[in-house]
Amino acid sequence: MAGKAVPHFHNEPGVPVIAVGVKEFMCIGALPPFDHPHVFLDMGADTEIICQYCSTLYRYRAGLKADQADPQACVWHDAVAAE
Repeated sequence: MAGKAVPHFHNEPGVPVIAVGVKEFMCIGALPPFDHPHVFLDMGADTEIICQYCSTLYRYRAGLKADQADPQACVWHDAVAAE
């Protein structure tokens, strides 16, 4: 299976800011089953965006890859899709 084309991030740890290496991604809020609707966020020319559901602040960091975040624990890996 090819995996997700768009990276997914969550804020289960409850951190104030999540740094990501992409400007287009999905926010799922908390981990399933307590996730909110998976929303597509696009920073465009900006370097920050706030999720309208969970108020998580995402900040773009060029040194990170698409499958990385700071904290790294905020990257969502869908175990079901990987099977």
